[in-house]
Amino acid sequence: MLNKIICQEIERIAKEKGIEISLLKEFANFVIINQKTKITKKKVSKTKGKKPLSMTAIKKAVLDYFQVKDTKDLRKSSEFKLATESMDLNFRQKESWETLYREFVGILPEEEGEEGVNCINGINIFKYFRPWRVFGLNPKTATEKEIKSAYRELSKKYHPDNPETGSAQIFDRINTMYQSILPKTFQS
Repeated sequence: MLNKIICQEIERIAKEKGIEISLLKEFANFVIINQKTKITKKKVSKTKGKKPLSMTAIKKAVLDYFQVKDTKDLRKSSEFKLATESMDLNFRQKESWETLYREFVGILPEEEGEEGVNCINGINIFKYFRPWRVFGLNPKTATEKEIKSAYRELSKKYHPDNPETGSAQIFDRINTMYQSILPKTFQS
């Protein structure tokens, strides 16, 4: 289970500190097993058990948003074309309709209140771009100070140097969200 580099380091530490090799190997295995368990537990995403929307309901909500009656009209809509020009969509796949729903309509019921490694304040930050919700702020009343404070809290928690909860991807996403809600007059 231990690779060559770890075994070499164990031997070096054993000689340097006068500790039995078997004890250090046992400890290394313990750490590896516990780290794998933590990672596995973190990756499991939980939802509040809400019933998923049917394809028909998702489709109807998207069509209503763009104020069209069917997929044919949706494809013709200049508003839709402009809003989705960078998206790769296949109208026969539910995933495409879910992407449209997430982007334009709102949070899918089964994804509301999600928990897991990529979720902050009940939002999977890689499925949804909802900075105000992620930062736990009201867009109508939040001050610059509150925005910066919320950002600092999240950036400390998810900074890549944080050994427990750090993640470069999450940290980058938080920075992007922060830049999007920080009033332009405060950005340098």
